[in-house]
Amino acid sequence: MNGLALAQQKMRDAGVPTAAVDAFTRFYGLLESGSTGIVREADVAPLTDVPRLADLDVDPDAAREALARTAVVKLNGGLGTSMGMDRAKSLLPVRGDRTFLDVIADQVLAARAATGARLPLVLMNSFRTRDDSLAALAAHPALAVDGVPLDFLQNREPKLLVDGLAPVTWEADPSLEWCPPGHGDLYPALHASGVLTALLDAGFRYASVSNSDNLGATPDARVAGWFAATGAPFAAEVARRTPADRKGGHLVVRRADGRIVLRETAQTHADDADAAADIATHAFFNTNNLWLDLEALAAELERTGGVLDLPLIRNEKTVDPTDKTSPRVVQVESAMGAAIEVFDGAAVLEVGRDRFLPVKTTNDLLVLRSDVYAEDDAHRLVARVDAPFVDLDPAHYALVGDFDRHVPHVPSLVEASSLRVRGDWTFGAGVTVRGDAVLDGDGGRVPDGATLDATGVAAAADLAR
Repeated sequence: MNGLALAQQKMRDAGVPTAAVDAFTRFYGLLESGSTGIVREADVAPLTDVPRLADLDVDPDAAREALARTAVVKLNGGLGTSMGMDRAKSLLPVRGDRTFLDVIADQVLAARAATGARLPLVLMNSFRTRDDSLAALAAHPALAVDGVPLDFLQNREPKLLVDGLAPVTWEADPSLEWCPPGHGDLYPALHASGVLTALLDAGFRYASVSNSDNLGATPDARVAGWFAATGAPFAAEVARRTPADRKGGHLVVRRADGRIVLRETAQTHADDADAAADIATHAFFNTNNLWLDLEALAAELERTGGVLDLPLIRNEKTVDPTDKTSPRVVQVESAMGAAIEVFDGAAVLEVGRDRFLPVKTTNDLLVLRSDVYAEDDAHRLVARVDAPFVDLDPAHYALVGDFDRHVPHVPSLVEASSLRVRGDWTFGAGVTVRGDAVLDGDGGRVPDGATLDATGVAAAADLAR
């Protein structure tokens, strides 16, 4: 058997749905033909003339009507492995004792109370996140909506050896032979699970899709009303890039057909890196907050047999990410935002950074746990000041367990512009960070009630060990 046949058989033996096998088969063909998914700078133009949420005039009745036909879908398959976690990142405490999922549940229930919308919450889980996440949602029994499941499972696919593209075998840990197919798997997973049909049968026309670690992506009637009024089959919320976003995925316009295209970092040619990082030219990044017309999605999936024509992302790694001497493998991936190029008439909307609050590192986690943010009556996180730049020593703070031991008490950051920490420091209670603060040296304990500022290096020598 060739590599594709072996991979297909492995997926079928593992019970992977046919739609996911078909999607993998399409990508395998692209991979085998030498396709890399690279989007060259010469082939695209900047995205311009994007409408702004702040400028919209949306009829309140139309907004409420659109929200009443909207479901909330959260991508919840991530384990937070880069932060040392072995369960869903969304189960991490983020506001006091409340987790991401707790806050999301509160946001959905508050939006229901304010608007009368049914607003079902549906998680796209992985096999590793499903049980714990559903157990956590049991604390919010009011979330259940008749006819709509609380979750569906994302698919998995085999990692392929770089040499020969056959599925890898790794007896030391067979689970490492598998990888998720990227969040572009949303579409075949919705289709194969029956959740897309269930939502339509229950009377829902639209879906608001976002990552579970982004608490800024709250249910919003104005955005729902705008999307419904456009008649677009698909829309992406975009935000202005800042210097911190120079290396991220961004939206461009393909010169060949005028379609909006998502260019991820992995799809950027090395020779185009500087041009792609030019935030004055390519001004908008994808927040991964998407809006779907479920009827249009169902029609397209029916037409294609459950396989959207998404661009390939070829991701090369080692089979064991912690062992750089283990065999090199290819992970075939796709991005759900890339579906913007699949649908005629897809739209974009510029939103503020308040709708994009992802937590990718413990630096982000510290800011989100701090007094920089307050919660309003709708459980939206409202920035009291501009978020400071935080750079914690990765040797001591990168993993959640280490971070929690070193920061048992979250310092006040509302007066901070930046915080840089190097060394093995543990924070006492009631610490205040002001201005551009620096904490350096071997480490120790920041005393209760201490103030950290630009003189932190000198002050560090006086702090009690």
